[in-house]
Amino acid sequence: MTSPRTAAEPIPRAVLAALRCSVCGEPLALTGHSLRCERRHSFDLARQGYVNLLHAKVPAGTADTAEMVAARAAFLGSGHYAPLARLLARRAAETTRPGPGLVVDAGAGTGHYLAHVLDACPEAAGLALDVSAPALRRAARAHPRIGAAVWNLWRPWPVGSGVADLVLNVFAPRSAAEFHRVLRPGGAVLVASPAAGHLRELAGPLGLLDVDEDKEQRLDAAFGGRFDLEAREECGGAVTLSPAEARQVVLMGPNARHLHRDGLGDRLAALREQVTVTTSFQVSAYRRLP
Repeated sequence: MTSPRTAAEPIPRAVLAALRCSVCGEPLALTGHSLRCERRHSFDLARQGYVNLLHAKVPAGTADTAEMVAARAAFLGSGHYAPLARLLARRAAETTRPGPGLVVDAGAGTGHYLAHVLDACPEAAGLALDVSAPALRRAARAHPRIGAAVWNLWRPWPVGSGVADLVLNVFAPRSAAEFHRVLRPGGAVLVASPAAGHLRELAGPLGLLDVDEDKEQRLDAAFGGRFDLEAREECGGAVTLSPAEARQVVLMGPNARHLHRDGLGDRLAALREQVTVTTSFQVSAYRRLP
């Protein structure tokens, strides 16, 4: 098993080798506590262990806030989404070749799912990409084999071509073109999304955003021509949430941006009883075409 990195190695070597300068596209090297390219563009490693490769402001409402990240960390720590973490870890171990490799988590958030995948792939390193610096403060410390970089996934990634064995994408923006580019030939993508009925017992009474009924078809269409669908599997089950956990599961996602819509914030604050809800997840495994 890969040993934990030390202060002398603040970012896993496989992650450093995969990253590229976001200004000129050249490889990066670690110099002190900065990543620098041959053209002398420099990016400081934050005290928490992540690097910010952005050189433009993030549009308002794009990145998860510190409050959203705290809600997610608390809720995921409760274990209610453990079936999804186990499924992703199992599929990753089955999908990737044994030995050293790189997993890129596109929209990694706190690194919760990437950490589970790395536990199942003991020789792999993980690159956590996310536009939220508060999330990556946690992701960088979620596992000793994670390196984290702030980046806007809607833009071309500061990652080399053909460097990854697996791309992980959990409830996050998807770019089939970038997935294909960064993966080695024969590499794979695992996409996790909410399935029909997810949190329906909360969605109706609270007026939450709906799960797109056409998501599966749109997903396959987006990956068509670049990937083959290898497998699709669902998991989940009924879980009982405390009032605090029910608020966390809402506040950790996109509904947190709409608390003032039709009194959603007031309805959340009024929750006083436990509620049993349905969790339903879908994981799609795609294999890269040449």
